[in-house]
Amino acid sequence: MTGEGPLVYLIAGEPSGDLLAARLMAALRRQTGGRVRFAGIGGESMREEGLDSLFPQADLAVMGLAEVLPRIPRILRRLKETLADIESRRPAIIVTVDSWGFTGRVAKRLKAAGSTIPRLHYVAPMVWAWKAKRVHQLAGCLDALLCLLPNEAPAFEAAGLRTVYVGHSVLESGADKGDGAAFRQRQGLPEGAPLLTVLPGSRRSETSRLLPVFGETVARLARRFPDLRVVVPTVETVAGEVRRAVAGWALPVTVVTGQANRYDAFAASRAALAASGTVALELAMAGVPMAIAYRLSPVTAFLARRLIKLRFVCLINLLLDRAAVPELLLGECRAERLAPVLEGLLADETVRAAQRCGQEEALAVLGRGQDSPSLRAAREVLAMIKAENAS
Repeated sequence: MTGEGPLVYLIAGEPSGDLLAARLMAALRRQTGGRVRFAGIGGESMREEGLDSLFPQADLAVMGLAEVLPRIPRILRRLKETLADIESRRPAIIVTVDSWGFTGRVAKRLKAAGSTIPRLHYVAPMVWAWKAKRVHQLAGCLDALLCLLPNEAPAFEAAGLRTVYVGHSVLESGADKGDGAAFRQRQGLPEGAPLLTVLPGSRRSETSRLLPVFGETVARLARRFPDLRVVVPTVETVAGEVRRAVAGWALPVTVVTGQANRYDAFAASRAALAASGTVALELAMAGVPMAIAYRLSPVTAFLARRLIKLRFVCLINLLLDRAAVPELLLGECRAERLAPVLEGLLADETVRAAQRCGQEEALAVLGRGQDSPSLRAAREVLAMIKAENAS
């Protein structure tokens, strides 16, 4: 991207990080009056903000040991390309966003090479939850860390890493601004038919594991709710696979892409079945009762059972330290377990109201109504650039 001002090098390895980085880019422009430039790696949202990605973000969007192993040669090649690009551009700061499996390697290589470019990571890696010994390794290769959740900072601060809680960018996502009536009209959905949103993740490894069990769950729901309709918001990178997978489901399915369609679908929905991730907070913003489900490959699941120390995976439950949202993970992620939970969310007003109360409580913990997270993050980025220029 051409223009004036400091060059900010951003690396976001998956769609959730892409959206986070795009909001940061917009906030940096507002804070500098447009006097800022960008380079790096990102996806659709960052491209809309003007980033010319070094290579496709999809090359990095993998999760789990079994999924990563076959793609190691490509990932290592992309790592080499990224380091060479940083060296040639000499940015004012490097902002890595989530995806620590890749971005952490970038930070470690730069540290080992003696790079003096400030390194800021946005989104605390889950090492605080299941790889506690690696907190100090992380602290050694970064200059600062921006956290989304208030309970993440202490572990990193104890390791000597400057850590700033900025809040979760879902608060500025617009997930609560969808138009459900317009969505139903646009998609030709009957006004009185209940709508279930199904969100199988944004990675191919996720959709391939979750869509079959989600389809079986929908088939069970069809027996009790024959007028139920299903919408599957997804991203362009997996939209083709998703459309093929849902073609034979027992109920009518509408597949949509784009953030506007996604949030309009939320507003029209009575309940949701979603893969674990940031989407839980988006659904909470929209007030949609949900069940969270997730499956891993056998190898990754074996390791997860032995290493992860968290009581909960869903962000709402983590924030509240209680099970406000049903989680059906690994072996529990089966149609015969998911369907009864969703039946309650679709039909039982007491169950629905209780979860909505929990959602509101969790959003209050995140700081709903305060300065936007991207604005806080942009201030930290600019402060680090200013400090480096003054040294």
